[in-house]
Amino acid sequence: MSSFRQILYHIVFRTKNSANTLPLSESEELYRYIWGIIKNKNGMLLRINGMEDHIHILSDLPPTISLADYVREMKSSSSHWLKINPKFPAVGRMDMPP
Repeated sequence: MSSFRQILYHIVFRTKNSANTLPLSESEELYRYIWGIIKNKNGMLLRINGMEDHIHILSDLPPTISLADYVREMKSSSSHWLKINPKFPAVGRMDMPP
């Protein structure tokens, strides 16, 4: 006997201090990076979009990974990628004093 399982998660990430640090002109590259993280975790991305200060992700994940681990991996990997990517210079300067 086979079974079917699908649980959709609507995940929202906000930028630090809700700052407008994600330019819409460069967002597609960020979304593709996050899509790669999801694929590496054997998840399924249904939709991704956002604004300068937040991202919405609609995703399914396999039952072999916890939601907490899934979100942690997406947040930490994408945060690191943003900080070293020159197309998102405001992100890397968020923790620096003025």
